[in-house]
Amino acid sequence: MSAPPPLLEVEDLTVTAPGPDGPLEIVRDVSLTLAEGELLGLVGESGSGKSMTLLATLGLLPERLAVRGSVRFRGQELLTLPEPKLRALRGAQIAAVFQDPMSSLNPVQRVGEQIAEQLRAHRGASRRAAAARAAELLELVGIPEPARRARCYPHELSGGMRQRVMIAAALSCEPALVLADEPTTALDVTIQAEVLRLLRELAERVGAAVVLVSHDLGVIAQMAARVAVMYAGEVVEQGACADVFASPQHPYTLGLLGSIPQLEGWPPRPLRAIPGQPPTVAARPDGCPFRPRCPYAFDACSQRPELAPRSAPDHLDRCHLDAGAKAAARRSAGEAAA
Repeated sequence: MSAPPPLLEVEDLTVTAPGPDGPLEIVRDVSLTLAEGELLGLVGESGSGKSMTLLATLGLLPERLAVRGSVRFRGQELLTLPEPKLRALRGAQIAAVFQDPMSSLNPVQRVGEQIAEQLRAHRGASRRAAAARAAELLELVGIPEPARRARCYPHELSGGMRQRVMIAAALSCEPALVLADEPTTALDVTIQAEVLRLLRELAERVGAAVVLVSHDLGVIAQMAARVAVMYAGEVVEQGACADVFASPQHPYTLGLLGSIPQLEGWPPRPLRAIPGQPPTVAARPDGCPFRPRCPYAFDACSQRPELAPRSAPDHLDRCHLDAGAKAAARRSAGEAAA
């Protein structure tokens, strides 16, 4: 019996912007797959192209940006889908939770009305039924006095409550896919943990698959089954979380793991920062974009490596180093952390 097709297939997704000397690639050749009910983490430094990838998937990029490649949802190509049909998918089958609920929620509309609006548009619910369901959803995401809170405007709620409203709105129509773009960025640690737990539990309840964007490897390790690491607009490593974190194959991934603060042991070791800065879109180096910051760079790195399985069939990386050199790099990093 053949395996079911992926829920989401992103293949060679490239986003370009006009530049003074020609098009500039903001995202290039990103390929991802997501199965029904799976949670995929997308990590990388700010500016690595994570949010741009999600916006391109949703068809929410400005018109001046050109998108090529393929994004298929349940086998249906989204990049060429007419806007009315794409709008019908958003909210109903593909939902989003953005990182800043204050700018994502309508400031002059009550939060209950914003949730009810989706139910009326995509489910044909009556005004009364949609309002009642909106209050139920607010209660489901842990907001006290949901009927009263539904009549509040976004500025009357705390940051954690606003993010819960975003989750309630995203899951209101029981979508098959949720794209969560750093949903806990502006929240304190306690609220962050609650929101992440809530997102996972509700996604499991409705059977939704989730793409979770974060710069926090701890969050991804806690939430995701698989992870894709992005740098300079491209995926440099991808695989099961357990494999990527236990045996990173790309020096950038190794650097990210090494920059995590030590929580146990004394004396604490100094943080091992990745030297330099990520390249800008206009000044991306030839070959491997991580080459100027990589302590293991050599002549072959002047050619851009392909994203390919080098250590295991389901563990992909974009690095010219052979298996022995990668193992030596991991040992060196482990000795430095000891």
